[in-house]
Amino acid sequence: PPVLCVDKAVVSTQSTGIEGKAGKPRLKPPFPADVGVFGCPTTVNNVETIAVAPTICRRGGDWFKSFGRERNSGTKLFNISGHVNCPTTVEEEMSVPLKDLIEVHAGGVIGGWDNLLGIIPGGSSTPVIPQSVCSTVLTDFDALVEAKTALGTAAVIVMNKDADIIRCIARLMHFYQHESCGQCTPCREGTGWMARILYRMVEGKAKMEEIDMLNEISYQVEGHTICALGDGAAWPAQGLIRHFRGEIEDRIRKYQEDLEPRRAVKS
Repeated sequence: PPVLCVDKAVVSTQSTGIEGKAGKPRLKPPFPADVGVFGCPTTVNNVETIAVAPTICRRGGDWFKSFGRERNSGTKLFNISGHVNCPTTVEEEMSVPLKDLIEVHAGGVIGGWDNLLGIIPGGSSTPVIPQSVCSTVLTDFDALVEAKTALGTAAVIVMNKDADIIRCIARLMHFYQHESCGQCTPCREGTGWMARILYRMVEGKAKMEEIDMLNEISYQVEGHTICALGDGAAWPAQGLIRHFRGEIEDRIRKYQEDLEPRRAVKS
């Protein structure tokens, strides 16, 4: 049978593209193992899984399970980018502290750990966590779920205090708006709504009640689409509101304060 080495979340989109059709996800079942590319059974695995399989076969499953915590065993490829001194990709054991991962392998945060604003621990679709959480959290599935984020692809994006966190999340939302295939209405419309609200929040040209409106829209998108792109678009907005709501409110207040003198002159 055909073998696709891609992210499982996008396999149906990839297979329809290979078939020459519009790249849109299919409803499951049937699953690719039964009906995949050109209607044939298709084996789906991540490249990372296939790459580590020979070593597991050679050294044994117990060796691989010796890394990390129970239920989170093995190794993982971590890609560390953003405001670090040495961006890198490194294979590390699961459950290593996030702070140690950045300090040891990426040369630390630019400006030092105290200059850290937040980290997106599992790729752009996972919720951002603030410095207070980053200092103690472990990099495995269970620990990051407890921190209300996710390990995801383990693509760690580091942002120090030079970053405009609202603008960063707005830019991510613009990406998801652009990448939406348009098949599912919540994703097609919701990503655009969230992007427009966030870009207004960057300037402060929003109302306080729109923060809760943005949060509500994100939950209307999450879980209501065929593929996981809708979830991936919703979670960054939820993480921003959960941990950086104060920054959004301050931005809106500042815009309103700057607007008052101009209103007085006009009147």
